[in-house]
Amino acid sequence: MTLTLRYFIAIIFTVLFSSHSKAQTTGKFIKASIGFGSSTSHYKEENPEVIDGFGFYTQGEYVVGITKWFSVRPYAGAIFTSTDEDKIKNPEGYKVETNAFFLGTKVRLCAPIPWVAPFVETGIGASIGSFETYTNCVNEKKNGVVAHIPIGFGLAVGPKNNIEIGFSFYGNLTSQQSFGGFTAGYSFALD
Repeated sequence: MTLTLRYFIAIIFTVLFSSHSKAQTTGKFIKASIGFGSSTSHYKEENPEVIDGFGFYTQGEYVVGITKWFSVRPYAGAIFTSTDEDKIKNPEGYKVETNAFFLGTKVRLCAPIPWVAPFVETGIGASIGSFETYTNCVNEKKNGVVAHIPIGFGLAVGPKNNIEIGFSFYGNLTSQQSFGGFTAGYSFALD
């Protein structure tokens, strides 16, 4: 190892584990997110532009920051997507649409880096609504409750890391589609 590489590793280690890092503070917060929603089939298709739905995504979280690295996040939200009829270029009417409310609990691991802190999160939840998937491989319409596993990643930015840009993905366990959102969010302290 060269001397420069050793210094670089030492600096990164110091920044990541510094007690002055504020990427995620302890306490209680409310986080609100809004963004661009998308739903897609679980199967690879020959014509991918006809099997995606696009629309609106929103989510709220009650955040319990346990440490700078770890938080528990009960969440609730909604997604409304539809397949653009102008983009359907086949007579079969393939589409993937999601109109659902969802809720659950996630845990987040966040690197305590000032100003720009990457995070990853996962958990378990349920979606309640309508899930339509009509493709070459799938012909399914499901209404009701569907279990899902949320997976998210992104960046918490700003002097207090209370502004977030991220992607949330929800893999449905019993329907033939998944949904998610590219979002921007803001956290409000409750303390």
